[in-house]
Amino acid sequence: MLMTITDRSPIALKEWEMGTQAPPSTIANPPAGNANRLGFYISILTAMIAVITLGIAVFTPPISGSYCRKDCIDYPYLDIVSRFPRDYIWMYSAIVLTLLFVALMVCIHEYAPAEKRIFSHIGLAFAIISAVLLVGDYFVQVSVIQPSLENGETDGIALLTQYNPHGLFIALEDIGYLMMSAALLCAVPVFSRTNRVEKAIRWIFIGNFILAIIALVALSIQYGVDRGYRFEVLVLSLDWIVLFVTGILLSTVFRRAMSVATHPATTGS
Repeated sequence: MLMTITDRSPIALKEWEMGTQAPPSTIANPPAGNANRLGFYISILTAMIAVITLGIAVFTPPISGSYCRKDCIDYPYLDIVSRFPRDYIWMYSAIVLTLLFVALMVCIHEYAPAEKRIFSHIGLAFAIISAVLLVGDYFVQVSVIQPSLENGETDGIALLTQYNPHGLFIALEDIGYLMMSAALLCAVPVFSRTNRVEKAIRWIFIGNFILAIIALVALSIQYGVDRGYRFEVLVLSLDWIVLFVTGILLSTVFRRAMSVATHPATTGS
């Protein structure tokens, strides 16, 4: 007689800890198998869009603030109509990446074993906060700033525009990407198996958050409230690189879980 291993089986729990089995909650569970399949594709898409977004941003040099080297735009930042759309293209990609990040966190939550879901749930909450801040921030730039300038409506532009290193755009990016780092940190307990892939994911998520906090504290000490773009550039670069690298690693995790869920293990009795 064959007995399917369930999520209560000590054998399933042991194999999951050793990295040779899918999370106990996914075995003989078709909905979980679908989540793993979606997680696999979302991971790959996230890695692809992350590297594309980073590449576009690298080739969009700043024209204001501390990183501008020539032909800089100064307050009140009204001479920027000609900069559209080239200075805004990366934002469209960043919006897609941010939405994929939320979808990825949902898949990680579905992958998590029951006793670790509280952590992934908290991470998902941080991810949603991050997405609301960042998507709203970018959408305002591409849908409000440019048409306002073209119609001569300049009131409030200096506070909202991306070219103001002390403006609302940079502040929302700072907190948005810090929330993204916090979301990834909360996902660390989910990847508690001993195989190299999950170990790497854990340390990358932890290291990313630690570096972000160190950067924030160090730049705040050195520059005070006049951080400008410095923290924003650093924290978004860290998050994008992490999403690229761990997107590849997570695709491996989901592929393994998907394979095991498709062919559930059995034991004789």
